[in-house]
Amino acid sequence: MEIKQAGSPAEPVHSGMTAIVGPPNAGKSTLMNAFLRQKISIVSPKPQTTRNRIAGIVNGDDYQVVFLDTPGLHQTREALNTEMVRVALESLSDVDLVLFLMDVSLPTPEKVQAAREKEMSGWLAKMKSPAILVLNKVDLIAREKLLPLIAAYQKLFSFTEIIPVSAKDRDGVDLLLETIIKKMPLGPRYFPEDIPTNASERFLCAEIIREKVFLQINAEIPYSTAVVIEAFQEEKNRVLIHATIVIERPSQKGIIIGKGGTKLKSIGIAARKDIEKLLGQKVRLELWVKVKKNWSQDSQFMREQGF
Repeated sequence: MEIKQAGSPAEPVHSGMTAIVGPPNAGKSTLMNAFLRQKISIVSPKPQTTRNRIAGIVNGDDYQVVFLDTPGLHQTREALNTEMVRVALESLSDVDLVLFLMDVSLPTPEKVQAAREKEMSGWLAKMKSPAILVLNKVDLIAREKLLPLIAAYQKLFSFTEIIPVSAKDRDGVDLLLETIIKKMPLGPRYFPEDIPTNASERFLCAEIIREKVFLQINAEIPYSTAVVIEAFQEEKNRVLIHATIVIERPSQKGIIIGKGGTKLKSIGIAARKDIEKLLGQKVRLELWVKVKKNWSQDSQFMREQGF
């Protein structure tokens, strides 16, 4: 299907909501960015990078699909991760279609422990809408292995379609989008045709900064960080952004800042470049690091972060 420019908003089109769900690090954010042909959701090699539900909007002459990128589904007892899973599960209700994403480079259900099979079946059982199984990262396996994988996953749930893709390479993404559009009901466009997401610029800037922390800081420290935009001011020739990287323990502060401030400077430079691409103008980004003890156990703080 050729993706065209969107038509008149008054005309009925194939429009609806599609939730992208699945285990951590399956490639959900990469897939949504591939649908949009631009970066909206942050990505990193670390699992559980996505914390909030983010909407990405794809328009064409006769369709508008609103994709919901969600946190990874996993078993957890930690307050922050529990909220992330709650956000993902809420996305399974009131949507027209679910894309359940699996990383095919991981062991198949037949080769893993019964406990993991049971966990996956539990997530699948919560889906009330029609679901497409998307087998992602096919670039990492031999093609002849796909049929056994499909047979294995078919035993777990009655999917309406099973489609292999490589979200990173956009292999199969257009075919998947065409299939999704056909399954959308006729109706109005939910959003203006010229916006790719309903997320605010402040939120997206905070996410970009958090992504750079994930990419540049090792071990578990990125999971203990949050980013708060303190100021977002449009000046004559640039945007001035003051942002705070919030951590949970004083011992983490020096790691984020680095010797002589080098690590914080590196995070800031990388974030500024991506924020300038996002906003289409020059940016002055100033970063601070602040300790807020056990913020991931603070329900009020997490609500302020959008949970």
